[in-house]
Amino acid sequence: MPGFIHIHSQPVSRKQRNGPGMLVLTPTRELALQVEAECSKYLYKGLKSVCIYGGGNRKGQIQDVTKGVDIIIATPGRLNDLQMNNFVNLRSITYLVLDEADKMLDLGFEHQIMKILLDVRPDRQTVMTTASWPDSTRRLAQSYLKQPMIVYVGTLDLVAVNTVKQNIIVTTEEEKRSLIQEFLQSLSPKDKVIVFVGRKLVADDLSSDLSIQGIPVQSLHGDREQCDRDQALEDFRTGRVKILIATDLASRGLDVTDVTHVYNYNFPRNIEEYVHRVGRTGRAGKTGESITLVTQDDWKIADELIKILQRANQIVPPNLRSMADRFKKHKQN
Repeated sequence: MPGFIHIHSQPVSRKQRNGPGMLVLTPTRELALQVEAECSKYLYKGLKSVCIYGGGNRKGQIQDVTKGVDIIIATPGRLNDLQMNNFVNLRSITYLVLDEADKMLDLGFEHQIMKILLDVRPDRQTVMTTASWPDSTRRLAQSYLKQPMIVYVGTLDLVAVNTVKQNIIVTTEEEKRSLIQEFLQSLSPKDKVIVFVGRKLVADDLSSDLSIQGIPVQSLHGDREQCDRDQALEDFRTGRVKILIATDLASRGLDVTDVTHVYNYNFPRNIEEYVHRVGRTGRAGKTGESITLVTQDDWKIADELIKILQRANQIVPPNLRSMADRFKKHKQN
């Protein structure tokens, strides 16, 4: 909303600017499309927006940009491509949003972001949102934000939403399939679940197994064609399928309000991603439940996971505490 106000307050019109006035950079296609959907609600104000992302129709995106727009919503890779080939003018940008900056850095977009920002005018207004505050994100803020005002929403400690009941199951790799089968069989017709996995291969393998058993399921990961990804999200949102198997690619871009369960088949790479996954349920005032499978390979995160559970007043399984203690002793030896 501040961006819309900023654009409307500019004394220079779109034609005089010779380019967009606002740029929103996001880490994933799904999040870019989500932001574009929100922007489209304000078309009656005369604002034109375009969504640019890898996997979409490049030629069509170029045509949309060259027709003249006020707002560009983009993933760094595709925008950098159009920028390097002189299809888009970024020198007219006066309002820049770096949405989920920490995730963009996690995905390796730092180089593309730096190239993009070289073309954006230095007297711009910049808004950077981030769910965590690691060193890489601090460096980005120090490099490209001038005298920033920092606004914290909630606590500085990493905390999972208190509307979600978190269940931790310490198990083995071999037992995972039977555990998820039991879980899926226990679901009611009204339940809707996101199953998070660590690799694309696991997503395909698991969705194939469930489909063979006659269970309607969709999968979402980076190797699927964009049209297939769009269809998967549409099927899940509308309830045509109640189970979505996804990699972390989708863990922040997903905005489905009626998800009842999150199932972490594989533990994520870091504790921040765990919190984001869990946050896909228990939204908009509703309650939710998460089930997380933890194996011996995950023992490095056991201590951090215990802290997250304690902050949210959740039950900490004794075997998770034992795992954390074993890892501490291992580090001391």
